Amino acid sequence: MSTTKQITSHILMVRPANFGYNEQTAVNNAFQVQDASLSPQEISQKAVEEFDTFVLRLRGKGVDVIVVDDTPGPAKPDAVFPNNWATFHEDGRVVTYPMNAPLRRLERREDILQLLAERFLITDHLRFEHHEEMELFLEGTGSLILDRPNRLAYACLSPRTDEGLLDEFCQALGYQKVAFAAVDAQGREIYHTNVMMALGQDFVVICLESVPCLGSRKRLLQHFADTGKDVIEISLPQMMAFAGNMLQVLSQDGNTYLAMSEQAYHALTDEQIQHIHRYTNILYSPLYTIEKYGGGSARCMMAEVFLPER
Repeated sequence: MSTTKQITSHILMVRPANFGYNEQTAVNNAFQVQDASLSPQEISQKAVEEFDTFVLRLRGKGVDVIVVDDTPGPAKPDAVFPNNWATFHEDGRVVTYPMNAPLRRLERREDILQLLAERFLITDHLRFEHHEEMELFLEGTGSLILDRPNRLAYACLSPRTDEGLLDEFCQALGYQKVAFAAVDAQGREIYHTNVMMALGQDFVVICLESVPCLGSRKRLLQHFADTGKDVIEISLPQMMAFAGNMLQVLSQDGNTYLAMSEQAYHALTDEQIQHIHRYTNILYSPLYTIEKYGGGSARCMMAEVFLPER
């Protein structure tokens, strides 16, 4: 039986300095919306308020949230989503990733890794970012849904999730890939796996409707059955309300919470909420501005730190 944990109480979050709509990411992120209802300053201010509220709610439940301030310059509109550029593993390894949008490559910060190294043991740093030169991308736990105890890496392939890099990641870190295609109601490729699927200790929230290949669906369900994950299915409209973009976190007193946005929570049915409550508590927070203009939600804002503590 694996002693590797699926969830952690240590969460890295980056407080945004210049949050806003990023035209570079909107090319392949159908969740982003641009409108003129708010000024860029209002958008940025509302995002900071939503961020601070979310951090307070997580800390209020006993989750260890490590907050790092985004640097004022250069402006990084998506800095609030650190899970895409780095992952932190139980064996002390850190992995940094190649990002599709040039603006997002600025988010990778050595000073954040140095800050974590003061408290956690970092034994190695695997760098995948050189693949950007070849226009090949793999965006952290946006692209990868990791079943850590069972060493499975679920990934829906897209312009941001290259299968060759997925193979390289799996070989380097000892995972088996579970690759598939997923599309939205308009037939557009889903840009990140973590908007259609969330994996907890004992359950998986997934939009199977987004997986057009019946063979792929069958393989996914077989993996879930083999690893003891109860399937909580969501619809395409629920997925578009970020009901797949959730992360189960651990409090320091041993309670677990499925963290999500307020929009995601209200998109769920009573039956789905009861189903989730069989396994974990629910924590939600309003993230409407970050979701609308950034095209990401609660899960994207949290980078889990599994590194051993010093």
